[in-house]
Amino acid sequence: MPAPDWENLDDFLDEKEFAVSVTVTRADGTVLTLSGIYEDQYLDAQLGEYRMDSERPRVWCKQADVNGVARGDTCTVEGITYDVMTQPQGDGTGMAMLDLAVTANAGF
Repeated sequence: MPAPDWENLDDFLDEKEFAVSVTVTRADGTVLTLSGIYEDQYLDAQLGEYRMDSERPRVWCKQADVNGVARGDTCTVEGITYDVMTQPQGDGTGMAMLDLAVTANAGF
């Protein structure tokens, strides 16, 4: 689905504002450099005696920029490399989310 006429996603994803540079390395070695909105949410949920601490990093970018990105690719944001956990999840406005997880060799 194309982006609405009233919204220019290139203006929205301006790195002079709040977008960041994102590098996606596909499993075949192809490297994509694009702009995205990075979120590193933290979830601390409790149900009875069970407590779950969880990070959920993700990046939002133009869907057209991430076509073909898939699980097994890597994504570097702000110097940290993440594994891509799902294929891009489009939201119907021309934007898509990449669900990420810190790589096993990140050194944390």
